[in-house]
Amino acid sequence: MLKNHIRKKIIKIREIKNKNNLQVKTRFLKEILKKKKLKNKIVGSYFPVNFEADTFQIMKILRQKGFKISLPVIGSKFEMNFYFWNLKDPLHVNKYGIPEPKSKTKVIPSILFVPMVAFDKRLNRLGYGGGYYDRFLKKYEKKNIIKIGLAIACQKVKKVPLNSFDKKMDYILTEKKLYK
Repeated sequence: MLKNHIRKKIIKIREIKNKNNLQVKTRFLKEILKKKKLKNKIVGSYFPVNFEADTFQIMKILRQKGFKISLPVIGSKFEMNFYFWNLKDPLHVNKYGIPEPKSKTKVIPSILFVPMVAFDKRLNRLGYGGGYYDRFLKKYEKKNIIKIGLAIACQKVKKVPLNSFDKKMDYILTEKKLYK
């Protein structure tokens, strides 16, 4: 399958290129926030693993601006929800090796940072294949969540193969560029 081939290739490249935890450009994020009038200041972030784009600097900046941070928790039946997390709160590791908050306070973010394996200039995203983010976004489509993919430049491909359930990003931030 083409998606699996791209995943394997880009994950290897990302591991080589992102040994130093490259930071996405926070000035691009500030540009997005200036344009958007947010009803709530809740960010759905993720704990970076496997050389993903680092989210910690962004989370710290947003906390200073009054945003509350949430992280995903994987449930049964491929369900994912977001729960509040403070940067110093303890986490536990789920069955995929991803740290999750222990909080019981479920939230719906107004901004969602989405990890990705690959992306294209049309704001399409290739994830890890579980469909968690696509299902979450479908479930809350009417909430108009701002979808921001985070990646490093080497993850860009010419064209991401798509299925009908794949959700497009509103923006993609890298260490070099803002795609919109």
